[in-house]
Amino acid sequence: MLSMFNELLWGKVLIVLLILVGVGFTLASRFVQFRFFGRMFKILGSGQAFKKDQHGHLSSFQALVLSVAGRVGGGNIAGVAVAITLGGPGAIFWMWLVGLMGMATSFLECTLAQVYKRAEADGTYRGGPAHYIMRGIGAKMKPMAVIYSVLLLITFGFGFNALQSYAVATSVGDAFGVPVYYTGIALAMIVGVIIFGGVKRIAQVAEYLVPIMAVGYLVIVLAVVGMNIERVPEILMLILRSAFGLEPLIGGGIGAAIMMGVKRGLFSNEAGLGSAPNVAAVAYVPHPANQGIVQSFSVFIDTIIICSGTAFLILLSGLFDPASTEGIGGVALTQTAMAMHVGEWGRIFVSVALLLFGFSTILYNYYLGENSLAFLKNDNPNILTTFRVLIIGLVCWGATTDLTTVFSFADLTMGLLALVNLIALLFLFKPGLRILRDFDQQLAQGIEQPVFDVNKFQDMDIDPKAWELEPEDAARLQQQHTSVSS
Repeated sequence: MLSMFNELLWGKVLIVLLILVGVGFTLASRFVQFRFFGRMFKILGSGQAFKKDQHGHLSSFQALVLSVAGRVGGGNIAGVAVAITLGGPGAIFWMWLVGLMGMATSFLECTLAQVYKRAEADGTYRGGPAHYIMRGIGAKMKPMAVIYSVLLLITFGFGFNALQSYAVATSVGDAFGVPVYYTGIALAMIVGVIIFGGVKRIAQVAEYLVPIMAVGYLVIVLAVVGMNIERVPEILMLILRSAFGLEPLIGGGIGAAIMMGVKRGLFSNEAGLGSAPNVAAVAYVPHPANQGIVQSFSVFIDTIIICSGTAFLILLSGLFDPASTEGIGGVALTQTAMAMHVGEWGRIFVSVALLLFGFSTILYNYYLGENSLAFLKNDNPNILTTFRVLIIGLVCWGATTDLTTVFSFADLTMGLLALVNLIALLFLFKPGLRILRDFDQQLAQGIEQPVFDVNKFQDMDIDPKAWELEPEDAARLQQQHTSVSS
């Protein structure tokens, strides 16, 4: 029954919604992810991306790094291998397509998260899909916001943590021969110590460590591609032919390629799930579109760069042939491919990279789960303690559970979460485009750094306290008003 429901949800419903939101907003926004691609680098290369406000909120760059740390995990290493094993090389093409369209979806959801963020009494911000559902669509949609928060709690707090634990345990087992239950117990103990004691401190370390590992992984993958550069056109043609069912001996045909590409692409980059907006909302930016642009780039990093690197690593090894991959699946396929290219140390390198990616992602997932509890007003310490104990147990369980069960559970919860968020985004196209037009108009007027004027949007349920500008940005806004008046 679980498989049948997943097939209906992913094979029909979500593909339609992903196309409606991704392609629809791409066209309505005049290809925002491509128009502002250069501006992504400009924002990140300026001091504005590293600027914090007087309350010490995250900078735009910190929010980007945290969201990349959340996106980059088992999906980039194990998920890509699963997509190729079950859907053939053509799944990579559909993963690319989901990624490119997902850049527009991410822009929309992260911009909305900024617009509808709320200032707390302690000076912090809170925001995300639950907030833009309730404040953007209307208070009558609070039940929908509650459903989303519950699904976010189940998906990230439970489902994805089990999946990350599975990927880490199988990777360590393949590289070092450690039984999965030992790894599961050790991982559960470490996670338990962190979430009960020093989450923030360890997360700050991971914020620096994970990007270094991501770059290290990418450098080695690019070196492998460089050593086999003459075969790259052949691999590209293989991916394209398989994507349209022209390679019948590989994977399960065009249907399997599309389904696995969409599922694993969405699992990896999370565009449309509404997870990244929870982090994007708490960053200080002068205009909501700024963070939308930056978060759009994080999808590009995850899917187009890192996932593609893993795909080429596997396909260049020749292990994609079903006859030679029998008995090899998931992260073990990526590790075996790396070992074939650079030697046995490559197997250990992939295992260590996945361990760090998975570990940081588990903490990120826990953070999202705890945020869901906060939205649901469950600040009862007993409930939070119960949640933490369940997380620890699930990390241990996930490490010792077979891949099919873990992925089926994650597919179901992720699909339901995406369903609610994508429906909400369809309702919020108009306000999203309105904010984008304001950004575009300021750029057209020659304003280098647009500033959000909350007074122009008084008909929207925006919290003015959440948009108290820093002196420098407030001065620029005043200068704009003076220029208009004169």
